[in-house]
Amino acid sequence: MAELKLFNRWDAAGIEVQDAGLKSYITLNPIVVPKTGAKYAGNRFHKSRISVVERLINKVMIPGHKGKKHFKTSYHATGKAHTAASIVEKALGTIEARTKKNPIAVFVKAIENAAQREEILTIEYGGARYPKAVDCAPQRRIDLALRNMTQGAYLKSFNSKRSIVDALADEIIAASELSQNSNAISKKLDTERQADSAR
Repeated sequence: MAELKLFNRWDAAGIEVQDAGLKSYITLNPIVVPKTGAKYAGNRFHKSRISVVERLINKVMIPGHKGKKHFKTSYHATGKAHTAASIVEKALGTIEARTKKNPIAVFVKAIENAAQREEILTIEYGGARYPKAVDCAPQRRIDLALRNMTQGAYLKSFNSKRSIVDALADEIIAASELSQNSNAISKKLDTERQADSAR
């Protein structure tokens, strides 16, 4: 029996998650079409049971707002799962062509590098507001990394000649190399710097 491959092209077997905190939350189960249709939604940790590539596709469909505005972060998003899956598949193909490596391994490394460990919480004490540094939960670390990657890709492709496929591929490659050209990496470093000063 032939082994299942993602998009019938890439094998996820043998890819190790190095970050011990994220190991239980990054799923690399073999699946040809990464679309489960919220099959595990009855469980509060259902997101960690679906393929991490499917979670990226979901973020490409609904990348969220940036500064209470959607027009720059959702420019290409149509809400169509097929369109989002096509964008991600082409981006993975571009990553493979550029790096000559398994694009799923590059993507997992990008998530590990871009997952911030701390964030800022505002607390009110005696009528004044103070920033407070708090630890980031593993599930939220992955969510923020995926959101920052997709928003960075949409911002770079918005109102320019660059396609979302190239922008997303560049973002993932830059994040995997810990380059500050990646929106996710620069956002992580900025947030952790603020959290460090708010301790």
